[in-house]
Amino acid sequence: MTSTGDPATGTEALDAAFAETVRRTGASIGALYLLAPDEQVLCLDVLCGVPAGMADPWARVALAAPAPVAEAVREDRLVWVGSQGQMAHSYPRTAMALPYPLAMVAAPVTGSRRWGALLLMWPATRPPFMTRRERGHIESSCRRLARLIEDAVEHGKPPPGGERPRVLATGTGHRLASPALAAADFVERLPGGSCALDPEGHFTYLSSGACVLLGRTAGQLLGTLPWQSLRWLDDPTYEDRYRAAVIGREPVSFIACRPPDQWLDFHLYPDASGISVRIVPLGAAPPPAPAPRQSSGTSTPARAGQLYQLTHLAAALTEVVGVQDVINLVADQILPAFGAEGLVLSIADGGRLRITGYRGYTPEAIEQLDGLPLDTSLTPAGQAIGSGIPAFFSDPEEMRRIYPDAPLTSGKQAWAFLPLIISGRPVGICVLSYDHPHEFPAEERAVMASLAGLVAQALDRARLYDAKHELAHGLQQALLPRTLPRVTGLRVAARYLPATWGMDIGGDFYDVIRLGDTAAAAVIGDVQGHNVAAAALMGQVRTGVHAHATLGTKPDHVLSRTNRLLTDLAPDLFTSCLYAHLDFAGGRVTLASAGHPPPLLRLADGDTRPVDVPPGPLLGIDPDAVYPVTEIPLTPGLMLAFYTDGLIETPGVDLDDAISRLAGHLAHADDRDLDRLIDDLLSKAGTTGQRTDDIALLVLQYVPGA
Repeated sequence: MTSTGDPATGTEALDAAFAETVRRTGASIGALYLLAPDEQVLCLDVLCGVPAGMADPWARVALAAPAPVAEAVREDRLVWVGSQGQMAHSYPRTAMALPYPLAMVAAPVTGSRRWGALLLMWPATRPPFMTRRERGHIESSCRRLARLIEDAVEHGKPPPGGERPRVLATGTGHRLASPALAAADFVERLPGGSCALDPEGHFTYLSSGACVLLGRTAGQLLGTLPWQSLRWLDDPTYEDRYRAAVIGREPVSFIACRPPDQWLDFHLYPDASGISVRIVPLGAAPPPAPAPRQSSGTSTPARAGQLYQLTHLAAALTEVVGVQDVINLVADQILPAFGAEGLVLSIADGGRLRITGYRGYTPEAIEQLDGLPLDTSLTPAGQAIGSGIPAFFSDPEEMRRIYPDAPLTSGKQAWAFLPLIISGRPVGICVLSYDHPHEFPAEERAVMASLAGLVAQALDRARLYDAKHELAHGLQQALLPRTLPRVTGLRVAARYLPATWGMDIGGDFYDVIRLGDTAAAAVIGDVQGHNVAAAALMGQVRTGVHAHATLGTKPDHVLSRTNRLLTDLAPDLFTSCLYAHLDFAGGRVTLASAGHPPPLLRLADGDTRPVDVPPGPLLGIDPDAVYPVTEIPLTPGLMLAFYTDGLIETPGVDLDDAISRLAGHLAHADDRDLDRLIDDLLSKAGTTGQRTDDIALLVLQYVPGA
């Protein structure tokens, strides 16, 4: 294997440490993923135990994906999957694309920051549990990998990573063995066997008996793939048996018929260096069970690896949410599945094709292609959409005969135009393109057309979701205050963070209300739910509170009257609310709560604690509810922090402990810039990752004369 850079700081040291970890843990397959610069995608960097093509479905894994390697990084914890049953229960999408008995662990590679994850796999023959010693060794190996990456960065070298992963032979840092060594390995593994395959499936050794049974000479077969050089083995079922041996690391067998009537029994015995294959003749009589169908001489079935990859893609398409998710999935996974280098995904809008995403094209080319009419004759896109029939062009000459300007526009050499149609309605078109001429066998065309139907369904759902999300988000932004009023003597800062799951909207709100020159009010609340109804009710609650507050109503009466309004509306949603009246002239703060978490009080000397505010019932439950009030002195330098439960609620953590921890963070926060203070609180509360609830945070500081 070649390497760039100094061994101590380049890829060689990292590869050696990775290979050593795989060897010492006894894993049959290992993979190292590194976070992309945007920290939203994990990219496969180093691989051993399987060929790179077999790992194509997982070359790029979104950090938010429901997969073990993503969960390990996302939650910064070791993820153990002890069996195929556990995989199917916890990670069904991964199990669908890996239908083999195995055990797996994914561990985060973290140092001064999170770098990625280590993935190790074992055959199902190992115990379905991990010992404390194994766990400790894997975790220490991950720390070592993190140090090597950081050493490389310190020496001015970017973290390793490229378009294709580096593939290592297990236990070494070198390329696969020569045919002579492979033959020796074969003899050691299976004395008297017939042939040997390397981990990628190529013939590396054949005995004379194997050549007779297979009907080819060694010179015709060495270095080739069985399903390519022997047409009667060109069936996905046979390749799947090879994949099962490579991934499961257990012997497998199958029966195949060599034309015209010679039945052969194949037994595959795998290990890390390759596969020994024993071939036994069964005679002219077929076996009792029917063998898989033979492929005709005029067709090429889709590869088993591609079929599993497309199954994985079909499952992934059911989980995408927005249009950008669809674009990323097609670009990151569908392009590699077909070996394409270019993508243009367009949506039919207003009689024109609007490009929503692309890969492998220059901005100048996209500018020429964007906004073409649906019936365009510049490219085959118009004809494909109009007829609903995919169009395939294997080389520029074939394209140029009908569309002379298209090759010049894109600069590509082969194209697949896949119309996205739902119930006869055009949704858009997906164009896959190649940098070199590419034949499209009938089976590949059929698979592409089927996948286009799934993409059309996903894209249509995503457009609907984005439209609803845009509507709801616009509604919420209109209901939250655009700016907070300037109040003499009061420093104010606020922040709202939507949930990262669902529609990214919710019912959390805040407001600051100026009540003349000597008083102000502050309010924060949380409407149950994360949808349009919650956002709409939030606007009604905020308006009700604001209306009663500007009339000079006392805090308990503000909540009582707002509560009565909500019970009359009967929205079937409950609301928590905290209201504070700040009297600058009288030097006091009066608070009332409707089931809301207590505010935090920080005095000028740094003393910080929750304010004991007896809560009344949630708004919208009891029309006659009473809300007790609490008064505290308003002293110079006093700071109040109001927040919603999304900031403090964590599964398994006591609520009082979480509030105390937040108070500790506030006590030590720098108050010279309240916006930065909020950033600090949010960061220490761990809200920068995935959030199942929205968060509102409002901070006030009394500074007379400011």
